[in-house]
Amino acid sequence: MATTTRDYYEVLGVQRNATEQEIKSAYRKLAMKYHPDRNPGDKQSEEKFKEAAEAYGILGDPDRRRRYDQFGHAGVSGPGAQGIDPTIFADFGDILGDFFGFGDVFGRRARGGPRRGADLRYNLELTFEEAMFGAETSIRFPRAETCEACSGSGSAPGSGPTPCPSCGGRGQVTFQQGFFSVARSCGRCRGTGRVITTPCKECHGEGQRAVERRLQIKIPGGVDTGSQLRMTGEGEPGAQGGPPGDLYVLVRVEEHDFFKREGSELFCEIPVTFPQAALGATVDVPTPDGGHARLQIPEGTQTGRTLRLRGHGVPHLGGKGRGDLQVVIRVIVPTRLSGEQKKLLEQLGKTLPTLEVKDKDKSIFARIRDLLG
Repeated sequence: MATTTRDYYEVLGVQRNATEQEIKSAYRKLAMKYHPDRNPGDKQSEEKFKEAAEAYGILGDPDRRRRYDQFGHAGVSGPGAQGIDPTIFADFGDILGDFFGFGDVFGRRARGGPRRGADLRYNLELTFEEAMFGAETSIRFPRAETCEACSGSGSAPGSGPTPCPSCGGRGQVTFQQGFFSVARSCGRCRGTGRVITTPCKECHGEGQRAVERRLQIKIPGGVDTGSQLRMTGEGEPGAQGGPPGDLYVLVRVEEHDFFKREGSELFCEIPVTFPQAALGATVDVPTPDGGHARLQIPEGTQTGRTLRLRGHGVPHLGGKGRGDLQVVIRVIVPTRLSGEQKKLLEQLGKTLPTLEVKDKDKSIFARIRDLLG
């Protein structure tokens, strides 16, 4: 029978059209607030905790919720519906996590069984060229490896682990927590259910030894700062026969003095003279592979204009082709002129229109553009 006659939606503080996630979130807050561990000896909090668990047991199950919405408490009472349903506790590990030990109580952890090894991380610094075109490099990093002397058992040769006397080999110890009987991982055997009485002299009972691992890795062209390379199985070895973890190589690329990179695009600036910009010219632009590319500068080019050299950028990571090289033009004005040069510029100046701003409704750039034709 139900232990409360209050409306279950009211108990959890949610609307009748609340989503499954809203119901779960509301229950979690109440469970954290009224849990007996946080309110030792407080019977009222314990009753509220039971009431919230009962409400979630109904509203957290789609079928029970449908019957409750249609028939009220009568729809979820009677045989097979006695108050708090034990099956709802399968979700407690997700809702409450391990805060109150529910992960151990309801078997969400396979203590003592095979466990995957830990992942490792390695920070790798590359030159601009290595990141652009790829490279092969050797890295060294410390990691734990299975002890050869004891084959990872942690016990000296000729001996073996024995059942833990604290938990009887179960890997868990049980105690009363409020109105629940709660199990936690055994502190002595760390949940394995076994203890080593004669430790291996090489690894001191750990089953693993710290070694320096050398690894040859290939860097694909096109990686950038923040790129992550995954080396499967190169992490820490697993416990109890579990699979090893992975090694993640985190890339950082040095900046280049001339080229700036944005994704697969490269940017650079080149200086041109006033005659080259005004009359047009063909210039050589350095490329990242150490060569040069011919760039046509149209006549009348203004400083700051960007011209594109297609296919001279960064290779597409994991794909075909390359990005482009964007060339920003900087028109250089000479600071020292000979007498003859000054006369020539003065003669040129007399042939050009005077830049006078008269139309106040136009922007300064539009006015100058009109004057230049």
